[in-house]
Amino acid sequence: MFLNSGLSAALDRIADRTADVRRAFTPGALPANGDVATGSARARFTLDPMSVQAPDGAYFVVGGDEGSRAFTRDGSFHFANGRLETENGRPVLGRRQVDGPLEPLCADTVDAALGRIGSARVEQDGSVRYSRITIDPRTGKRTNANVIIGRVAVARFPASTEFDSSDGAAFVPAHGVPAHIGMPADGTFAGLTPNRREESRVDIDRSLEKLKDAYVAFDALAAAETARGRFGKTAMDVVK
Repeated sequence: MFLNSGLSAALDRIADRTADVRRAFTPGALPANGDVATGSARARFTLDPMSVQAPDGAYFVVGGDEGSRAFTRDGSFHFANGRLETENGRPVLGRRQVDGPLEPLCADTVDAALGRIGSARVEQDGSVRYSRITIDPRTGKRTNANVIIGRVAVARFPASTEFDSSDGAAFVPAHGVPAHIGMPADGTFAGLTPNRREESRVDIDRSLEKLKDAYVAFDALAAAETARGRFGKTAMDVVK
């Protein structure tokens, strides 16, 4: 069946609504369509000390495509080859020093290579700490040294800022919209909430309803198009 513009648009709506259903299962995700948004941040407790929740209205700063910056609400972090990353592998940006540049946060390269990163955690002020585990080769004595690699950065945007996202996990603001970047608990931003993992802000029940409506609309258009084609064929037969 040839797809006219109406059917093509209906298929696009189905794809759009399907994306929101997928985002409902993505931690920290925001919906593409505001009519399926939950409205407020929800988070669940976790024993993972590397999981933190950003202040409401704030985002973590992560590496984007081709060296750009992106922003995410998902604060489920981990170390990969010594680099602090989000769950989907984006580098987490922060500052090693108070006035330092915004850069990916990484553990000491020797510690990472020798597997000496232990008991890593992210604290309320965004500090990323781990225990450097060393063993004296002569005495066999095991020691732990507390290491701080820096503080994760957070950002906020003007109210009603529109974001673009291909996966619902990382966002890029509209061109020209400035980000106010700071540190958690710096007097401008509230502190992080440790041992929390933010859930998606997509209402799964509402998003499934909207997806069903999109399918129903497509079926109605397809049926109308089929009926129109049959009517046209009958008319041609009568003429013949």
